[in-house]
Amino acid sequence: MIAIVQEIATSVGYLERPAVGLQLLVVALPLLVGSGIRRWQGIATPMGRWRRPIGLGVALLGLLALKLAGIPHGFGVFLLLLVMGWEALNPLDRLLARCMPPEPRAQLMSSLIRPLYLLAAAGALLDQLQNVRDLALLPLTLLGNTLTVGQLFLAVLLVYLVLVGSGPPAAGLAWLARRTLGLTQSSQRAMALIFRYTVVGLGLLLVFSNLGLNATAVVAVAGGLSVGLGFGIKEIFSNFVSGLWLLFEGSVRPGEVLMVDGDPCEVRSLGLRAAVLWRDRDNAELVIPNQTFFTESTVTYTRSDRLRRSELMVGAAYRHNPEQVIPLLEAAAREVEGVLPEPPPRAFLVGYGDSAINYSLRFWIANPMRNVSVRDGVGRAIWTTFASHGIEIPFPQRVLHHPATESGSGGA
Repeated sequence: MIAIVQEIATSVGYLERPAVGLQLLVVALPLLVGSGIRRWQGIATPMGRWRRPIGLGVALLGLLALKLAGIPHGFGVFLLLLVMGWEALNPLDRLLARCMPPEPRAQLMSSLIRPLYLLAAAGALLDQLQNVRDLALLPLTLLGNTLTVGQLFLAVLLVYLVLVGSGPPAAGLAWLARRTLGLTQSSQRAMALIFRYTVVGLGLLLVFSNLGLNATAVVAVAGGLSVGLGFGIKEIFSNFVSGLWLLFEGSVRPGEVLMVDGDPCEVRSLGLRAAVLWRDRDNAELVIPNQTFFTESTVTYTRSDRLRRSELMVGAAYRHNPEQVIPLLEAAAREVEGVLPEPPPRAFLVGYGDSAINYSLRFWIANPMRNVSVRDGVGRAIWTTFASHGIEIPFPQRVLHHPATESGSGGA
């Protein structure tokens, strides 16, 4: 470890040379100024879209001036090439956008392509500052085994590639299994996850075996961690198993509408740890652990179809004949957008209250997430219909009699 620190210190010392510092200034300063062209004193400028080309062009002119002046400029050219390579990833991103969905494309760029470029750029930069081969041969001790920095770096790189790059092959195998075995889409997602974690597990074992780590030491460390973290990861493991079961069973699927605390919520995604649900009334996303769907009852409106029966209670005065009120309620519901004509709206007399006859108007809607807005439209239509036909909606009234006032008026 001390040898590694010494090598890094030697590389930092290289950057302290005046010629190297001048090249850094010539490359970095135009790029920083160019990035500030987009907004000047809070006002967007028309040159904002050209800020990167302008910065790169000024840096290139600065390096050309160094060459004409006979000042070393090779390190500056190298840095400029690294920046241009990073900028070239933007056209690649736009090209991938034409042939890939947004979410997989963003994941591919942010999790694989850009990190690999940064890793390659860091390695090339380190090679400019210090001999990478000498640094890779420095020894390290890990779990009783002597390794080199190069072996450890390669192992970490392979682990990262296995973790990130195992997704597309696993998805392809799951799609092939679905086409071959006739599986459902939910089973395909579950199988893709199982394939991915199988590949990850085999990849980790392969990396450990190539490193030549002491198996006894690895088992001892894993056993100690399992005992120490057992209580902490119990819930995580339970949610992991619950997520796989939900994906296989298909009882909770993306796009399904569930009732959570009295509000309809749409399932946006189902992961191995938790499900993400969207609530319409406040545009909130709820993260619910998977095991909740096994320990608590869940109401769904989309298990077999998306139809939902809604209900609205309304009262009418006693002097109005129910044979007149019920057809008006049903006709008002039929005129509202979002109420299905089949099954038709039905109104029922459900009880006699203190000041009104209580009616229940029941109607069907196609989208459970629109229940509140459709109920609002039906309520407004009932008010308009009752007003046009002279139907009164009574409300409870109380008349208070003061004893002292009554006795005083009687004595007079």
